[in-house]
Amino acid sequence: MAGHPALVRHVARLDQTPKTLAIHDLSHDGRGVARWPDGHAQAGKAVFVSGALPGETVSVQQTARSKHFDEAKTLEVLEASVDRVAPRCPHFGICGGCVLQHLAEDRQIAYKQRVLLDNLQRIGHVAPGAVLPPLQGDAWGYRRKGRFSVRRVEKKDKTLVGFREQDPRFVADIAECHVVVPQLGFKVAALGALVDGMDARRDIPQIEFIAGDAATALVFRHLQPLLEADKAKLAAFGEEHGFTIFLQPGGLDSVHPLAGEPPQLAFRLPQWDVELLFRPLDFIQVNAKLNQAMIARALELLDVQPGERVLDLFCGLGNFTLPLARASGDGAVVGVEGDAGLVARARLNAEHNGMGNVQFHTADLAQDLAGQPWLKAGFDKLLLDPARSGAIEVLKQLPLKGLKRIVYVSCHPGSLARDAGWLVNEAGWTLREAGVMDMFPHTAHVESIAVFDPPKKG
Repeated sequence: MAGHPALVRHVARLDQTPKTLAIHDLSHDGRGVARWPDGHAQAGKAVFVSGALPGETVSVQQTARSKHFDEAKTLEVLEASVDRVAPRCPHFGICGGCVLQHLAEDRQIAYKQRVLLDNLQRIGHVAPGAVLPPLQGDAWGYRRKGRFSVRRVEKKDKTLVGFREQDPRFVADIAECHVVVPQLGFKVAALGALVDGMDARRDIPQIEFIAGDAATALVFRHLQPLLEADKAKLAAFGEEHGFTIFLQPGGLDSVHPLAGEPPQLAFRLPQWDVELLFRPLDFIQVNAKLNQAMIARALELLDVQPGERVLDLFCGLGNFTLPLARASGDGAVVGVEGDAGLVARARLNAEHNGMGNVQFHTADLAQDLAGQPWLKAGFDKLLLDPARSGAIEVLKQLPLKGLKRIVYVSCHPGSLARDAGWLVNEAGWTLREAGVMDMFPHTAHVESIAVFDPPKKG
């Protein structure tokens, strides 16, 4: 703390005396919302309380102060909500990976539905004609892709491997994770012991993991060349626990297998007889069962008819594109993605699955697309699955007039609401249906899907 005098002064100003608060709402990031009561120096000011639920009375301690709101943590639940459940993970409340384990699963999805609808109304000034029933998959052991932070803590004489704490300056000291795929989630302690026994334990800042149907890969980022003894320890760990080990000494292109020819990473989408091949740092949807349900819903909503041409933007490896191509019969599907490496893998996946009615193109969809030949080809329907920043730039450039339907898959309700507002209020489209999909159970992350119909003629 001596190196952060400003932080010390800030913390010193906080009132550390426990206070009692009544929680009346849940914030977008999963914290309870309250206001300081009458008689408090900041009476009426909003307080965001970690670990608290609406309807509860809790004892809290203030943790941060800002101009418009304060922050606090729950010390004791004095009156519990009927929706409160016992968290399954022993690290809940410290690890920042899950913030809603104390809320019943059916209430989690209801909360996310409310977040989506609130965002659509508040940001986009729109409301769907109907709310889709929420999609849910596996609630535990679902996370097949992620990144563990690694930090050697001399005071503990220990190397920590885990997600960030709720205070993101620190790495959570965890032994297990109940949302990560079981083959890895219950071996976090062993992974920490492995790194702690390496000479390079201070030079490994992160470990990425990704699981296919038949193989799980660990990618060790290292800042200095590894000694042969450390490589031998990694190899033995991989063999003992069934992991394929990769090393990353530099940028993304530096990733390579520790030894030999690794098994192919892949997952199947059996409903469409599709197998997607991928590399260790590629983007894939983290929840396998929810992903399959999401694809099925997207295709149902898009309702592709024989002979129609479909445009899939932000297509990645072809997660939606190839099922669309399989379902479209004699139609054609075009996928566009900004990452050239993912486009190369998407083309490989089309070839791997014997599909000749699909094409892929590389383009930065946030930039000027006037020179892109695929944009002028003409399409009947559009599917898009953008990053958190949304798709407003590309939507404004598309020839929307010829489209019969748009299905928008979103990982951020705020950007979806903004884009929906433009489509409805500026371009004249109708938000027919929208709903949430629980891609990340026990977190405040809101994944959603919306379907838009074109303006009525005349």
